[in-house]
Amino acid sequence: MSQVAIVTGASRGIGREISKNLAQDGYHTIAVARSKQPLQELANTSENITAIPTDLTDQNAVGTLVNLVNDFSGVDILINNAGALINKSFKDLTLDDWRSQIESNLISAIHITKELLPQFNRDAHIVNISSMGGFQGSTKFPGLAAYSVSKGALSILTECLAVELSDKNIKANALCLGAVQTEMLEEAFPGIEAPLSASDMGSYIAKFAVEASAFYNGRILPVALEDPE
Repeated sequence: MSQVAIVTGASRGIGREISKNLAQDGYHTIAVARSKQPLQELANTSENITAIPTDLTDQNAVGTLVNLVNDFSGVDILINNAGALINKSFKDLTLDDWRSQIESNLISAIHITKELLPQFNRDAHIVNISSMGGFQGSTKFPGLAAYSVSKGALSILTECLAVELSDKNIKANALCLGAVQTEMLEEAFPGIEAPLSASDMGSYIAKFAVEASAFYNGRILPVALEDPE
């Protein structure tokens, strides 16, 4: 049976491109996102892609997703790519904004990873998609406090997972992305022109997920041509 990869936030942008690349590499790719129609359109592009619409902030929905994954031969790759970006000054951020960013960018990854623990095959690779905004020592930009903090926490989670899951030889790494031309970036920063396309980054991340666990574990790796978004 083919190896299995799960990609969250797969209905658009980088997640969509990651899914297409993994499917082309022969992985049975489970594409996860809230949006049903674009997710199904993605699944229609390859027989190697299965669409499972899921709200990762909903515990019951994640439970249903995990039950469906039981039909496959374990999980070899999990890419926690789902997330959200709020562009708002620190003084204007509400507690609900903070909770929303932490729920979308951190808790959702924690929950699906924890629920999938029994499904991971030995030597599986977890890739958390963080941001250069959450990379310690990087230049920070106004309006991204909540986003950057939540992504920084995701990076630390990665280091913890690498230790906690070492007995099963499950590897965990985080990629801290700089600016990429995606719908999410354009919605938060209208008119911005990023140096990399979603297609470029999706191809890189897919290759990293397949190959890099032989070289890295518990690493927080910057992936940026310029200073972060």
